[in-house]
Amino acid sequence: MKFTWIIAAILLVAAGAYASIQLKQQPLALQTSFEYPAPIPLAPFSLIDQQGNRFSNEDLKGKWSLIFIGYTSCPDVCPTTMGKLTSAYTSLNQESDLQVIFMSVDPERDSTAKLDSYMNFFNPEFIALTGEHKQLFPVTRSLGFVYAMVGEGPDYQVDHSASFALVSPQGEKIAIIKPKSHKTGQLPQIKNSELIHDVNAIIGKYSG
Repeated sequence: MKFTWIIAAILLVAAGAYASIQLKQQPLALQTSFEYPAPIPLAPFSLIDQQGNRFSNEDLKGKWSLIFIGYTSCPDVCPTTMGKLTSAYTSLNQESDLQVIFMSVDPERDSTAKLDSYMNFFNPEFIALTGEHKQLFPVTRSLGFVYAMVGEGPDYQVDHSASFALVSPQGEKIAIIKPKSHKTGQLPQIKNSELIHDVNAIIGKYSG
């Protein structure tokens, strides 16, 4: 009889552990993001920040990173995004230390001094990175972004992705935050409330 009770107790503990594992494996109810089935390592890269310091994969280690691409001469998407992130930044840091990284894909016009001024205007805590196109292409592709120069002369524009990549403290891509239309005919956008919800939910999952 005693042996039967021991077996029953072991089975009960095992069932509880299995249920706990299954619960943790349930997909998150994300509002504007896609979580990758497994973390994805980033391509090796070496860029410079707005202070002229080298920034590589190693600088992603130890904290969460929210990365997006753009350029300071962008007339609409980039300043709107920077303003939204400035507003959301405090809430994005509730679960864990997170760094916001703006990766300029316009090295011809975006000097370190210009990037520094741009970051200071919106949020001095944000990091700006840039480099030559041969350095930028591999890492932007690895993050899931694309960009292309459009037009001739000094007033050319840059078409670029408007998504964010969420990178873990291990330097691996965990999720992509994508713009979406909330009404018929409305331009896709990332709402701050949905961004904050998804980022904190994902960080909470990996920190739990």
